[in-house]
Amino acid sequence: MVEDEEDLVEAIRAGLVHEGYAVDVAYDAEAGTEKLATNTYDLLLLDLGLPDADGFDVCRGVRDGSLSCAAGTGLRILMLTARDRLSDRVRGLDEGADDYLVKPFAFPELLARVRALLRRDSGGRGAVLTVGDLRLDTARHEAFRGDFQLRLTRKEFAVLQYLMGRPGHVVPTEELLEHVWDEHTDPFTNTVRVTVGTLRRKVSEVGTTPLIETVIGRGYRLLEES
Repeated sequence: MVEDEEDLVEAIRAGLVHEGYAVDVAYDAEAGTEKLATNTYDLLLLDLGLPDADGFDVCRGVRDGSLSCAAGTGLRILMLTARDRLSDRVRGLDEGADDYLVKPFAFPELLARVRALLRRDSGGRGAVLTVGDLRLDTARHEAFRGDFQLRLTRKEFAVLQYLMGRPGHVVPTEELLEHVWDEHTDPFTNTVRVTVGTLRRKVSEVGTTPLIETVIGRGYRLLEES
């Protein structure tokens, strides 16, 4: 999130973290572009009225490649701004934003837009992701295996959502740290191993196969067959 209103930043950050998202923050364009060049993000929440640059220029730079972006031009961008003129909305979308939300806004609407944008990465069009007999309702924050509801912590839910967006693919521990935790997490921590371990146990308890496997030395994979 690149936003200079500190109270708003803290409110949004706290809400998103509570929902299981990892959130990094920058209060100006310079700090934001440094983070974009270093970390692979899924979504950028971008204010337009930054103290050192116009958010339109940041968005354009990401899209035309003039700004270094570790996530590439496929980074999803949601503009958050008080500029409510039709011309600004049109310009924002034309500059490359995926969505445009005018302040003040209700947090549930922001959360719904975040979910919708992130579903694009998994190829899902609705709020429910399905892999084999696993179902994940991102709107209701519910997970099921067959007819059994899984009682997951928010972090376990976030890990499962990330794996379900990449079924059959090996997801490295470092990638989970980047996308489910945040930049302040110790890269040498065992939190990923512990979280995946408890998640795998909960998923296995209500099925005949484990579904989540450890690929030694590489990471974790969600099997497509249940």
